[in-house]
Amino acid sequence: MLSRRLFLTGAATSTFASAALAPGIAHATGLGEMRLRGSLNAVSVGLLPEVRDPQSRIFQEMLARAAELDEPLFLPAGDYRIANVTLPPTVRVIGVRGATRLIYAGGDFMLAGQGLAHVEMIDIAIDGANLALSDSVEGLLDIRDCPDLRLTGCTITGSSRHGVYLEAVAGRVSDNRLSGAVEAALYSVNAAGLSVTGNVVTDCANGGIWVHRWQPGHDGTQVISNRVERIGSANGGTGQWGNGINVYQADGVMIANNTVSDCAFSAIRSNGGSNVQILGNSCLRSGETAIYSEFKFEGAVINGNIVDGAANGISVANFNEGGRLAVVQGNMIRNLVDAGPYEPDPSGFGIGIAIEADTAVTGNVVEGTPHVAIHIGWGPFMRNVVVTGNVVRQAETGVRLTVVEDSGTAVITDNAFEKISGTVIGGFRWTEQVTGDLANGRGVPSNLTIERNAVS
Repeated sequence: MLSRRLFLTGAATSTFASAALAPGIAHATGLGEMRLRGSLNAVSVGLLPEVRDPQSRIFQEMLARAAELDEPLFLPAGDYRIANVTLPPTVRVIGVRGATRLIYAGGDFMLAGQGLAHVEMIDIAIDGANLALSDSVEGLLDIRDCPDLRLTGCTITGSSRHGVYLEAVAGRVSDNRLSGAVEAALYSVNAAGLSVTGNVVTDCANGGIWVHRWQPGHDGTQVISNRVERIGSANGGTGQWGNGINVYQADGVMIANNTVSDCAFSAIRSNGGSNVQILGNSCLRSGETAIYSEFKFEGAVINGNIVDGAANGISVANFNEGGRLAVVQGNMIRNLVDAGPYEPDPSGFGIGIAIEADTAVTGNVVEGTPHVAIHIGWGPFMRNVVVTGNVVRQAETGVRLTVVEDSGTAVITDNAFEKISGTVIGGFRWTEQVTGDLANGRGVPSNLTIERNAVS
């Protein structure tokens, strides 16, 4: 039986033989057949798999020809070595899933384009071969200013920088496998309506999925139902790198139903992102704080997540920088440890939930925290905190809250505490406990409401 690949190669040989006798007729016949199939077949017009020398020029010409005909370019199974390919305004490339590979031959860049009307790449493997990219690009696939991207069913691996870099891009990145990037697998800046769904991201040296903006503003990217695993922090730091999903200065981002595991720092980290929703994610074995909303933000909903294994569970921090306004509800946090990837700050590791200002903490279950289950405020930085209806088990301290002068109000009611080895609810001046156990209702400062908590 003839394989599809052998059949296509035979068809290409026949076309070339005809071209040697009658180029005009062969060209017309080839295009006629391609149009009947509805796509431009790369092999039929000279781009051959398994050729040792780079075929960048031919590939560039085929992309331009397909754009001119307004047809997709079909790449049969095989390896195609390319470099320095500039994408035309319209790109439609289709391969054989798991069998069509574009391999970087080395140069300044692999695939890059700016000011593109439409880019669609389906079932293509893009392999950077771990060869260096120049400073002119940020990723193996570098796309800027494109209102309609469709990247589906692709495998992108072996980048010396980012796997995919998108700037001012709208569209969908879905059902791809991204791995082995020296920086992040996917780096989006200033998105204009982007969905990142159903991808598998693994084994990247510094980041998984990044959603950033140059200046704070609305972004609206959706990061949904991805699997992100084994993200390192080769560049070091205290959280700039090593995060599975990272938001920076991007507002209105939704991060939902992802499974994020074995990240050097956070599974999900939002720095300066307002109106961010972090919903229904599984965050497993995080090296530092599993879920973070920090620095200059207003508005975070952290709901229905599972945190199993981390140095800290959920942190909503930096009221001193303007970080405020959050709901932390219905999360399950368990199996924390008291060690992290750097020397801890005075509050330490092993904290289940940490909050500071204008925040409601309701209906969470926190079990197995070696230090503090719920940490409220820091020094004078506490305002309008409600902690109610939570279940806290197996902690050294149940609730640790600041009672420093000028700190604001806190309500701690209707929580259940079990197996607390030390203080159930204690008032602190930074790291020093200065009250007795407030769970019994005695000696409670006037700015605090503490009542109806069950202790067993």
